[in-house]
Amino acid sequence: MGLLAYLKTQFIVHLLIGFVFVGSGLVINFVQLCTLVLWPLNKQLYRRLNCRLAYSLWSQLVMLLEWWSCTECTLFTDQATVDRFGKEHVVIILNHNFEIDFLCGWTMCERFGVLGSSKVLAKRELLYVPLIGWTWYFLEIVFCKRKWEEDRDTVIEGLKRLSDYPEYMWFLLYCEGTRFTEKKHRVSMEVAVSKGLPVLKHHLLPRTKGFTTAVQCLRGTVAAVYDVTLNFRGNKNPSLLGILYGKKYEADMCVRRFPLEEIPLDEKEAAQWLHKLYQEKDALQEMYNQKGEFPGQQFKPPRRPWTLLNFLSWATVLLSPLFSCVLGVFASGSPLLILTFLGFVGAGNEREEHGSRWGLLCASLGAGEEAGL
Repeated sequence: MGLLAYLKTQFIVHLLIGFVFVGSGLVINFVQLCTLVLWPLNKQLYRRLNCRLAYSLWSQLVMLLEWWSCTECTLFTDQATVDRFGKEHVVIILNHNFEIDFLCGWTMCERFGVLGSSKVLAKRELLYVPLIGWTWYFLEIVFCKRKWEEDRDTVIEGLKRLSDYPEYMWFLLYCEGTRFTEKKHRVSMEVAVSKGLPVLKHHLLPRTKGFTTAVQCLRGTVAAVYDVTLNFRGNKNPSLLGILYGKKYEADMCVRRFPLEEIPLDEKEAAQWLHKLYQEKDALQEMYNQKGEFPGQQFKPPRRPWTLLNFLSWATVLLSPLFSCVLGVFASGSPLLILTFLGFVGAGNEREEHGSRWGLLCASLGAGEEAGL
């Protein structure tokens, strides 16, 4: 094991990464709070500033995927679709099978310049999660309780508010509503059979209300729907903890573009369109399991240096005082202080070896639990 690989497994290093993420997040949230004075004066300036502030926070998680674990993401699509990435407002439909699927989505957003302006239909509980939920609030993220009778007016109002958004946005929908598990799949397919819908092998039954409402409210703003089907080579089931430990994964993403004009205006017909789409997604997953790849040309968009530079900048600002404090401990010559510090580091490493999970992972995991209706 090389030195870098060894450092990636150490609790103290994980703690420092978490310290930078939390510290910078609190600073960013405070600055976002201050930008609220701009809303009545210049709404578009407020939005542009908050896109960049959000980028500074989200890109730290993307950095872990791209530069820390060096996970590779390959797109399977066509050149015409790639040429449009980052140049139009779109709705993204992504399968929700993996713990890091949201990170794979974010890395594509970052590589095509729309990470800061990315949107999602999120569970209302996430609004109260520090850093994640607070940042989303300032980004005008649409929150819902997943009870359509209560959510309808709130969701419609939130979506219509985005119709004049100044930055190209990718609006993510997890139409399955929750992450895939065998138990949830079994229950979901029982519902499908009771409704006379085709049984899906690799997905849950999509919830249509959020999708049909989104395309209706954003029609005239959104140019297309991108259907994204994600899987990992080697039948891997990656985790956030694996990313933190520097494990490298290989993600494959099949992207299909559907112009919004092809999606029916009628709510019932649009719901049928979505069910048909998920049958096609299921067939794509089955093909991947058999052949190890999706159909289409392969593209590997290069990672950009900005996520790494952003993290290093925050680390320099936030860790310099911390390192000065540590040096002060050793410079003091006090055996009690030195032994206390070394004991803390040793105890932390022991806990990490036994699978302890801490705040950064919990906060990051919360970001992956977006909702669908």
